[in-house]
Amino acid sequence: MPRIVDSADVSDAATIGEGSSVWHLAQVREDAVLGQNCIVGRGAYIGTGVVMGDNCKVQNYALVYEPARLGHGVFIGPAVVLTNDHNPRAVNPDGTIKSAHDWEPVGVTIEDGAAIGARAVCVAPVTIGAWATVAAGAVVTKDVPAHALVAGVPARRIGWVGRAGARLVADEADPTRFTCPLTGATYRLTNPDTLEMEETE
Repeated sequence: MPRIVDSADVSDAATIGEGSSVWHLAQVREDAVLGQNCIVGRGAYIGTGVVMGDNCKVQNYALVYEPARLGHGVFIGPAVVLTNDHNPRAVNPDGTIKSAHDWEPVGVTIEDGAAIGARAVCVAPVTIGAWATVAAGAVVTKDVPAHALVAGVPARRIGWVGRAGARLVADEADPTRFTCPLTGATYRLTNPDTLEMEETE
């Protein structure tokens, strides 16, 4: 069974997977779907209809606005914000308060294994590729390739990371080949924006 603490606000219309935990003061809105073994930290917000895969971690006070889509094994650091509006306004041009019918939400997509560092902001619509890492405090305004390490405002690629999360080391003799210093796994740059893990024999 999922574990939901008494102070959490979880809609009856949300689906919480087996083994997942929702901690103090977190809110999970209507029609949100959390996979198995997910963790939603203190004060985090999961918006209406957000979909999360298995084994995701959403740390304290992160804001995951609909219609975000998270793959399996995604890490969302403390106070991260995934936005959902191209042109945010509280009012329409005539001064009337905007309602839910006056704008169309756009989402952030985060693919399997990717990690978003503390206080980073992903400005929708963007896609964060599988196993990529967004550095703490970065502001992402463009799609991030798989395995890319991005940092800064706006975020730019500063390197590559492997599945273990460590920055990859380039081979001095072959600049298209990279090695993970933690696992020894090797990766190959097949074009400027595509890094692929090499098969082990």
